[in-house]
Amino acid sequence: MFKQAFKLYKKKTPASDLQDVIDFELFEENNSSSSWCNLVKPVNILEINKNEGELLPLGLRPKHMWRCYRVLNHPGLLVIRYSFTSQGQRYWIARSLRDFPQTPNITNLHANNASVPTISDWWGRLQECNDVTLAQRIKAAMRWTTLGYHHNWDTKVYNEAMHSVFPSDLSSMCQYYSTVLGFTKFTPQAAIVNYYPIGTTLSGHTDRSELNLGAPLFSFSFGQAAIFLIGGKSLEEQPTALYLRSGDVLIMSMESRLCYHAVPRVIKEDKEPWNLLSNIFKDTNNEKNMDTSLMDLALFDQVKDEVFWNPFDRYTSDSRININVRQVLPAGVSKIPLH
Repeated sequence: MFKQAFKLYKKKTPASDLQDVIDFELFEENNSSSSWCNLVKPVNILEINKNEGELLPLGLRPKHMWRCYRVLNHPGLLVIRYSFTSQGQRYWIARSLRDFPQTPNITNLHANNASVPTISDWWGRLQECNDVTLAQRIKAAMRWTTLGYHHNWDTKVYNEAMHSVFPSDLSSMCQYYSTVLGFTKFTPQAAIVNYYPIGTTLSGHTDRSELNLGAPLFSFSFGQAAIFLIGGKSLEEQPTALYLRSGDVLIMSMESRLCYHAVPRVIKEDKEPWNLLSNIFKDTNNEKNMDTSLMDLALFDQVKDEVFWNPFDRYTSDSRININVRQVLPAGVSKIPLH
């Protein structure tokens, strides 16, 4: 059933054929009579975490402004909306494009035998290229980069030898979310950043390589929207489809952590929440109450400048970025055991 659903949503079908996709935006507008409305339950974040003393990471909105939902037929699956400011979205888009593909992080370009200049500085190479056709190939060539513990796509096993420092700003942000949601022992140790130009997909799979399968998985979406499929423990179970839009955070915990999931389609959005300029200049008003210690403050300020932002905006105009963070090791374990 999972594969059939993947093929269905991969097709460029009319909007009417997407009526079974859970759309949190329609739910918030009370603008849908679809049966899936019974599967969505709002969650009050403040009832989970009432501590107002935590410093808010720069680029996030106060948690009383968030909207959080459970998907009832997938225990442990949560979606958070409106937690990022516009400037915060721009920051993570820029980090994902300019910084995260740099060494010592590993990208698919290494395995695909791309040219040395492209591997060493993919984003810089893309900006320097004046040949439209070649630039499009360079852009489309980047599909993933790994951070922290680098996932081995051949063996499906993490290795202590394939390990670099996890980005401190990403770690701090993830730990804030995990604390707010009650996952107080969560430690971000590995991430896969996926790049989805419109027309690309991610086939059905489960994430079972981590030694700690009880820790949640955090997924951050930026740029264009996607249809996300989540099924069960086997491909024979009927999956649920949901829209993920820029700034949405999806958390897979408990039973949903080991379920099959996929991205059959990326969809061009009319709205660009990362470009709401009126919000961008409001984002810095309360920095005294925010944690700025681990952020690249120069970059955070630069993304407000439209000349600086323009190449990132061109990329995002027809692409989606997903940052997927997980804990690899069991609590109290500092290294992957030798076999």
